[in-house]
Amino acid sequence: MATVLLITPSTAADPFPPLTLLPHTIAIKSPRDQVLTESAGADVILIDARRDLGAAKNLCHMFATAGVGIPRLIILSEGGLATYSGAWECDDFLAESASPAEIETRLRLATSPQEGATTRVTAGGVVIDEAAYSVWLDDNPLDLTYTEFELLKFLAAHPGRVFSREQLLDEVWGYDYYGGTRTVDVHVRRLRAKLGPEHEALIGTVRNVGYRFTVR
Repeated sequence: MATVLLITPSTAADPFPPLTLLPHTIAIKSPRDQVLTESAGADVILIDARRDLGAAKNLCHMFATAGVGIPRLIILSEGGLATYSGAWECDDFLAESASPAEIETRLRLATSPQEGATTRVTAGGVVIDEAAYSVWLDDNPLDLTYTEFELLKFLAAHPGRVFSREQLLDEVWGYDYYGGTRTVDVHVRRLRAKLGPEHEALIGTVRNVGYRFTVR
């Protein structure tokens, strides 16, 4: 049994009926309450975005910025599903039509450590979700190859640190890679092209040394 913090602007006594059919302890709070403090005793946080998508997204970002590590799930209406992305910085979502069985499964997955679980890297407006193998930049998905993904993930996980081409080959391509360092330059160039003119500077060149991820 988990302790669930439901943050909702609804004033109804039962704002998300399927949840009450499950054997969990539920605390219901308004977004106007001190939800950061209230979250301290929760196992999972549900953020209701059915009425106000913008406010709910800001709430997700507030928890992320505060470094709150409690799993967060967003509740979305059918129309709101199209707006959801990795940039929301939530661990999962629930459709408002979800059955109690589906809700229970998602809560269990969110609160149970998963073998081989991966993390999310957020830096410079880039959100890298290792579990979903996806990258979002300013709410827009980036279509990256496997190596481009791994290269960006590695650099973004160490913002500001300079890596030589040889180090990047070892870390991203592996010690058994026999190609030359030129391949690093090629992949950096492709990554910058996909990041676009406004964001290509995220991958900075340090002359005669290598590359680094630059957080503006």
